[in-house]
Amino acid sequence: MAYQPFVGGAEIAASEIASRLPRFRFSCFTRRFDASWPREEFSGSVQIFRIGRGRKAGNYYGQPFAKILYAFKAWRAAEKLHQKEPFQAIWAIMASYAGFAALFFKLRHPKVKFLLTLQEGDSEEHILKRVGIFRPFWRMIFKKADYIQAISSYLMEFAKRHGAACPIQVVPNGVDLQKFQIPKSKLQINSKFQNPNVKTIITTSRLVYKNGVDVLTRAIAELKRIRPPTSDFRLLIVGGGPEEQKLKQLAKDLDIKDEVEFLGQVPADRVPEYLLNADIFVRASRSEGLGSSFLEAMAAGLPVIGTPVGGIVDFLKDGETGLLIPVDDYKNLAEKISILIKDEKLKEKIARQGKDLAIKRFSWDSVVSEMEKIFTKLCAS
Repeated sequence: MAYQPFVGGAEIAASEIASRLPRFRFSCFTRRFDASWPREEFSGSVQIFRIGRGRKAGNYYGQPFAKILYAFKAWRAAEKLHQKEPFQAIWAIMASYAGFAALFFKLRHPKVKFLLTLQEGDSEEHILKRVGIFRPFWRMIFKKADYIQAISSYLMEFAKRHGAACPIQVVPNGVDLQKFQIPKSKLQINSKFQNPNVKTIITTSRLVYKNGVDVLTRAIAELKRIRPPTSDFRLLIVGGGPEEQKLKQLAKDLDIKDEVEFLGQVPADRVPEYLLNADIFVRASRSEGLGSSFLEAMAAGLPVIGTPVGGIVDFLKDGETGLLIPVDDYKNLAEKISILIKDEKLKEKIARQGKDLAIKRFSWDSVVSEMEKIFTKLCAS
């Protein structure tokens, strides 16, 4: 449903995969969130069709009725193009509004192969609550798919629980390793925390409930309480979202507004600069499909702290490639941050092993190689 210029994990994955497979042509039917965005444009081998009128300004995250309309309008737009240039396969990113659009198309054209990619980051409980009485129809997305690519083992099991009978393959999201080869002398960071003597804790996240930025904020207040008054740490929050004002107020209420900096939405190509200029990465997720932000932090050579939820456990091993904390436990999180600040040897070990894992298992080259095999198989059949 969302695509460029939005840059979450799913959007980045779709863009990276499509851009690295020039022998395939893609038509992307996405939602037009902003009225200033063009209705049609090309991005490499992807022709982008933006559906809807878009808003002039304001909140792009809500608007449930517009999301429902998107599913029907995207399906109709795909039908129209299919009459001129028949698709060899259809690809839905997530079993949500885009999944419904692809399902409508599949029901009309059963011989066209249907690939479903699962990138869901919300908890299963939240997803089922949102689906509500439409659950039987929603389950058809899984049942009608010819092939499912899940970005984590957790999402593979999720698909099985909800009726998937087709082949399922775990192919994670990747990391553009080249983006993390910037020499520190060339970093151009605009932050009030540019002090080599201050430990910078960073999170890159959409500011939504599931990502637990409120837990991290409370942990910083706890860290301030248990450490000396001349604290040598700061929190950098990179990302925007519907909870931004609420989180800023929380920081003010906890008397840590001088220890926290909100940078808002940062262009994707600038995120590596902030990671490379930080010391510790934290994301206190309440749910997570995989956790691309963790992988980017690991590629940048940062020690990471996370929760054992969703796909995080596929790569974060406590004491080896990161540190784990219980969900919603801000006091434990404060303790783990304090440990990494004090124990340089442990910090370097976790950072080194995490970076080795990111290079070995999560490069876009290996991810795209697997996706190319899937596309080739579906188009050939």
